[in-house]
Amino acid sequence: MSVRQIDEAMVSQLAQELDHAERTRERIRPFTARFADMTIEDAYRINQAWVDLKLANGRSVYGHKIGLTSRAMQQSAGITEPDYGTLLDDMVFEQGSDVPIDRFITPKVEVELAFVLGKRLAGAGTTIFDVLNATEYIVPAIEIIDSRIHPLDPQSGSARRVQDTISDNAANAGIILGGLPVRPDSLDLRRAGALLSRNGVIEETGLAAGVLNHPANGIAWLVERLAPWGQALEVGEIVLGGSFTRPVEGFSGDVFSADFGTLGAINFRFE
Repeated sequence: MSVRQIDEAMVSQLAQELDHAERTRERIRPFTARFADMTIEDAYRINQAWVDLKLANGRSVYGHKIGLTSRAMQQSAGITEPDYGTLLDDMVFEQGSDVPIDRFITPKVEVELAFVLGKRLAGAGTTIFDVLNATEYIVPAIEIIDSRIHPLDPQSGSARRVQDTISDNAANAGIILGGLPVRPDSLDLRRAGALLSRNGVIEETGLAAGVLNHPANGIAWLVERLAPWGQALEVGEIVLGGSFTRPVEGFSGDVFSADFGTLGAINFRFE
């Protein structure tokens, strides 16, 4: 891991800033605009401090997510490498439900495949075959992403960097599972696809191969990144493999539908 540039007191302060931004729905300046030498390790320390703060306030871990794994998402965000974050229990919404839009700042919708783990995954050297062997089911998923950090610094105009999105818990804000759970060996996961519609209009389409050539590669990547921190993916966790479409912004009253073909569909409305 890279050398730390931010001390523990500042890590705690920045985590508090993120928490306040989420609760008040008021974005904050990119951390990289304030700390030019901020490292990837610094960003994950802030991420973990924010997650720890939420856990101390009664939340529980639901799973993990991988972000910015496809070219579509990297180009959309202007960032060139993946990141990851922690899913918490209060981020979970029901298929077909009304999702309160006042939970978010500027919510956007993505389509993904979720991996439901039947075995623990840990350690460097994890392969795609380890991931498939450890996966109990694959299930369609929608992720709602949000940003507590300005995309552009209001003062300097500089763009946020990957360190900012990592600190921001990989922009995760909500998850909806639906459709048909399937065994990972029952279909060609690379060919699994979805049509994402907003108010009856198809906004995005994509195939899961867009995620690092195979969505299970994203899970293997995550296990590798967790290893230096002494962390693992545990039995029963839900892991989002990464979006294979660009995000579509949502507004109050919008009805979204993600049609995964033979894997079924997920629908919800922002209220």
